[in-house]
Amino acid sequence: MSSKCFLCLLTVAAMLCALSTPAQAAATITIVNGNAAGVGFNDPTPTSPVGGNAGITLGGQRLIAFQEAASIWGASLNSSVPITILATMEALSCTATSAVLGSAGATEVWSAATFPFSDTWYHFALANKLAGVDLDPTTPQIRARFNSNLGQPTCLSGSPFYLGLDNNHGLQIDLVTVLLHEFGHGLGFSNVTSGTSGAFFFGLPAAWDHFLLDLTSNKLWIDMTNAERVASAINARKLVWTGANVTNNVPVVLALGVPKLTVTAPLSIAGGYEVGTAAFGPLLDSPGLTGELMPVVDTSPGGTAGAACSALSAATALAVNGKIALIDRGVCTFTIKVKNAQNAGALGVIIADNVAGSPPAGLGGVDPTVVIPTVRVSLADGNTLKAALQFRSRTHSGVWVNLGLNMAVRSGADALGRALLYTPNPFQSGSSVSHWDTIAFPNLLMEPNINGDLTHSVTTPQDLTLQRSEEHTSELQ
Repeated sequence: MSSKCFLCLLTVAAMLCALSTPAQAAATITIVNGNAAGVGFNDPTPTSPVGGNAGITLGGQRLIAFQEAASIWGASLNSSVPITILATMEALSCTATSAVLGSAGATEVWSAATFPFSDTWYHFALANKLAGVDLDPTTPQIRARFNSNLGQPTCLSGSPFYLGLDNNHGLQIDLVTVLLHEFGHGLGFSNVTSGTSGAFFFGLPAAWDHFLLDLTSNKLWIDMTNAERVASAINARKLVWTGANVTNNVPVVLALGVPKLTVTAPLSIAGGYEVGTAAFGPLLDSPGLTGELMPVVDTSPGGTAGAACSALSAATALAVNGKIALIDRGVCTFTIKVKNAQNAGALGVIIADNVAGSPPAGLGGVDPTVVIPTVRVSLADGNTLKAALQFRSRTHSGVWVNLGLNMAVRSGADALGRALLYTPNPFQSGSSVSHWDTIAFPNLLMEPNINGDLTHSVTTPQDLTLQRSEEHTSELQ
């Protein structure tokens, strides 16, 4: 006996075009074109082949990129039941400076007494694999929507999808990488238990819940109350994945060394502080950079003090020269702030967040001329540092810090080598719990952000996504 529940209802247009991945794949994944004539995958705008993508129209190149991502996943999976992805390119939410790139998810979840966990929801494609048959042949297993307007003036201007297959995307957004990420969600890398109410979906836990361990309560999600799950979903860097497949491969994928800020003086604020690292400038190392902390106090354009959005004044430049500069987030890009501090002689930069939340996020941006390390701290920790700096002289603060790595722990894992899930506070709908933590290094495909250094691999030694997807089957049979 099995039961199912629809996550969304689909209306499939009559004009569907099915294209399959190569027959040698371990699982057959079919992309179903759900776009109408003249738009999306059927956009006739002429284009030149790029990066191994031989398509000669915009729509054709888009579809080839989708097929490439399906082929990569298909070659990695092991399922006798074909997987169908209903896909469209369409206008999604965006502005000139931000955009929804795309989304994908399972159309149904299923439970059965014969599955490794009974009375537990499994994503549609995984349920089919376990059952050995297509449990609902009339419905695609995954629904995918991607932004057809990306890169236009009103939609993340100047940052279109790169449609090549070689990952040579430069400053563009690599479509194949984004597809691999979103298809991963549809294949099972997500939780259907609510992180905001803690409630199980239609009264049953998800397979995901059997592997989530909270390090504060020392309980699995399957054993928690609703209130405990709500608290765990915002327990920053205190929720780990316990599955043996992932844990055994953490040393293969993740590097030793967790980024950290250590304050050594004054004793009143001494200790370790969590940081977000920068996508630009040098990586943190061990023993790291030690220096005296000095604030930027200049008023930048817009009347904001401490933002470092213009060249620093002579007095502030003198104060931060040979020191680590403390700069406030806001007004301009992170790279502009850091470059202004670097030009003034700063050895490193700490960006203090301007909104509450933890852990501190990473710092995006590209500037190959930045040669000093940069980290972000939370609003609360930034305020702690600023309070200690109030008793400074013009060129000395007495606040000494180190930007470095904790070499006893792998970046993205806990002290026992278990991979961390993304649990920021406040809760981020659509991101929290259903991604790896952003502290992971090298960056992982299933982090909440698409990082520019990702490969087109879903498995070791580059990634842990496939190892996570195997937990529900191989580990328990």
